Amino acid sequence: MTLFLNGPVQNGPFTLAGRPGKAAGIRLAEALNQLTGAPAAPHLWNTVTLDGDLRHRTAASTGTPLSRGQWERRELVAKYAPGPAPAGGILTDTAPQVAALALRVCQELLVNGTLALAPVKVRLCRGCAHMAGEADHACRACTTGAGTRPATRRLLVHDRPEGRPVLERADFHATRASAPAHLLNIAHNAPRRLLLSRTRTHGISLGPLGLDDMVLDPRLGLHLAVLAAAAQGGQERSVMTLTENAAAHVAAYGAPVRRWGGMQLRYALHGRIPYDEPVLRRLYEVHCVTPGLQRLFTEWYLPLCAWRERAGITPARLPALLKFLRRVDLARPAIPADEVLAELRRSAEAGDRR
Repeated sequence: MTLFLNGPVQNGPFTLAGRPGKAAGIRLAEALNQLTGAPAAPHLWNTVTLDGDLRHRTAASTGTPLSRGQWERRELVAKYAPGPAPAGGILTDTAPQVAALALRVCQELLVNGTLALAPVKVRLCRGCAHMAGEADHACRACTTGAGTRPATRRLLVHDRPEGRPVLERADFHATRASAPAHLLNIAHNAPRRLLLSRTRTHGISLGPLGLDDMVLDPRLGLHLAVLAAAAQGGQERSVMTLTENAAAHVAAYGAPVRRWGGMQLRYALHGRIPYDEPVLRRLYEVHCVTPGLQRLFTEWYLPLCAWRERAGITPARLPALLKFLRRVDLARPAIPADEVLAELRRSAEAGDRR
């Protein structure tokens, strides 16, 4: 059985009630798990961010000091208020089981040569020693404006094998005909050498690998969070729900681990859902849509439509989609036929978005 999981959402300054579009991947994963009969999956969150470093620093200087982990947990709990916590729980990209898996995977990939520890010429902030990367640009980790200096640091790197594609059709949870050919081309523009260690105040420490002041790059870490969640649920096959833009940004970093230790990770792409459009509330009011059908439409049907319409659902499409669901809701039997449910499950498992 396949377990669907959301691409970890960055733990930024918002709530899911205020910005429901942030939950599109979460809701799609839940809908597909329901269709296939998979267990409730945890909601995945990305906490290894420079923005989080800065926000925590500000919070620590103005209020009761909390550890970064405590602060992140408080921020995550607030995301769901006033609603209930997710049935499958919450898992972050720094959770103990994710960190343990990450170190095991990195050590094995170092042994077989997929990853390496190598000296790399980078730029360090003259004020705070934050690693700005290989290009010279202003440091975003401090406000000193001290500029950067050249340095050579020993880093965890992945040198992409020459001639091997970053992405293949088999990496997508989709029928062959619907695999996004343009995204395959975009992903191939990733740098030949990927830097997998970063200077952050929060993350999976690479100290056991000899990189005492560095953490794992979050773009690799979020893939490992998906694999850890699947392993926790006893599943070998996992599918990460995310947008095309996110996939183009992280796919190269997931290449070394998408097939690791008998586990497989694929991507299910979805488009944007216009939850914040005023037309949606007006539709509910004009058609006197019941609260139950509103929940079905927003939390279940629209995410599935976004899976089909990967370019995004336009506001102009909302009336037709709501009309269709209302007709189906009125016509559906109290107990669906077994063969209908079986066909839906087969379609969802096969990535058939029709």
